[in-house]
Amino acid sequence: MDLHFTPEDTAFRDRVRKWFEENIPKTEMKTLDERKAWHRQMYDAGFIGMGWPAEYGGQNARPMEQAIVADEMARVNAPSPVNGLGISICGPTIIVHGTDAQKQRFLKKILTADEIWCQLFSEPNAGSDLASLATKAEDRGDYYEINGQKVWTSGGMIADWGILLARTDPHAPKHQGISFFLINMRQPGVEVRPLKQITGNAEFCEVFFTNARAEKENLIGKLNQGWNIAQTTLGYERGAGTLNRVTAYMMSLRKLLDTARRLKKNGGTAFDDPLVRQKIGRAFVEIEVMRYSGLRILSRLEKGQRPGPESSIAKLYYSEFDKRYHEWVMEILGPYGGVTEGMPEELAGAVRSDGAGRHNAWGISFLQSRAPTIYAGTSEIQKNIIGERVLGLPKEVRMDRMQGKGE
Repeated sequence: MDLHFTPEDTAFRDRVRKWFEENIPKTEMKTLDERKAWHRQMYDAGFIGMGWPAEYGGQNARPMEQAIVADEMARVNAPSPVNGLGISICGPTIIVHGTDAQKQRFLKKILTADEIWCQLFSEPNAGSDLASLATKAEDRGDYYEINGQKVWTSGGMIADWGILLARTDPHAPKHQGISFFLINMRQPGVEVRPLKQITGNAEFCEVFFTNARAEKENLIGKLNQGWNIAQTTLGYERGAGTLNRVTAYMMSLRKLLDTARRLKKNGGTAFDDPLVRQKIGRAFVEIEVMRYSGLRILSRLEKGQRPGPESSIAKLYYSEFDKRYHEWVMEILGPYGGVTEGMPEELAGAVRSDGAGRHNAWGISFLQSRAPTIYAGTSEIQKNIIGERVLGLPKEVRMDRMQGKGE
């Protein structure tokens, strides 16, 4: 693709940048209503669901325009939409595979955040091997009865609806007996429990279904074809947001560079240490590699193609980079990397408030940095996908090489 912005793209970026600079919330949003109000403000400005068809409330925007908005949001650290999973994963899956009635019923309310969505895929014994899921959906006439457990459900505590994978044919091969449902999270038989993480936050949940209902009209696609439909969902999840991650990393790196130039170390500053400069330089190079990986996905989308297995390359890269980058940050900051209180002045830029106190943002990010290697498909699974579906390696050869038996 042509990696230069057109004059139209540059003008669009200027307009977007001006809007966010003028409208970004001046105070921290602490309630769900405040987050919904910000979401609706972005929607009214045309910055939510930009790539969706106009008939469902979208803008029919080009992928480049969507990337520009994400880039500008990351640049000013604008709050994310409250219905992120609904916008980026659930809605697009309904657009591709849903019936007309399902599109009319759900899509507009996803865009406006009148209904918040979550994703109900992973289970305690079915994470990397998702096809081993055990949650059951049994035919009860005009609905399916759902029993089972899901885990690592982002935003489950505020969700009104969810996309659910459940087993509808226990006798079929595991990939062929799964169906894809839309399920009401605000019904009897659905219990949501927050999961406290190592960071002290509870961004994820576990969800228990006990005789819950999934209406037959809310089956997506055909019965027992849920695995194929889920590949659309996972493709969007793995490839989404690469370019705005690049912007966020560059902002973090600039902040780290500024800190290294002011942080006292061995009679000088941390930046005087050649090993520190080497780490910062390597981070810059790897972020640029990530940028071009994102542009590859963007090029595919600009041609009207859906995310393919190539999205696993971007997902694997940013997951592993996030881990490496935050290890370098901790090495550069030294003992201050783990400090949560009493941060010195030179680290003031690394402090954030969550309403319950001030915390070391880099320290929290370090604790979170292992998560991307697990969610949306583990790094090991991404390597399998890349080997088999991108490089075309035979499975037996790939396994031999992984076990050190190949050349």
